[in-house]
Amino acid sequence: MNLPSRLPKRLYPFFWDIDAKNFSPAKKPYFAIQRLLDRGDTEAVRWVRRNFPESLIKETFEVIRDFNASTGNFWANFLKIPKDKVLCLQEPYLSMRRSHWPY
Repeated sequence: MNLPSRLPKRLYPFFWDIDAKNFSPAKKPYFAIQRLLDRGDTEAVRWVRRNFPESLIKETFEVIRDFNASTGNFWANFLKIPKDKVLCLQEPYLSMRRSHWPY
């Protein structure tokens, strides 16, 4: 599967902190997947599922810890990823997040 080289314009708002017009999801797939699954809407999730292989989506949860714990838990269940492999669900990271935002 060829990874997308550009984002659709409708997804630009989810990349407020970078130049979305020149961003290549093929060059930084973990970042694109994380941002869209964690902060995107239904259309963003559909776009990720259509444009990235499931194996790469699963791998993203195993190497990127900056997912919301609720998002990580949902996708671990949905994609059948063992929760001990999902970085954002590991205790050292959860404890650190709680110390900054205890809610």
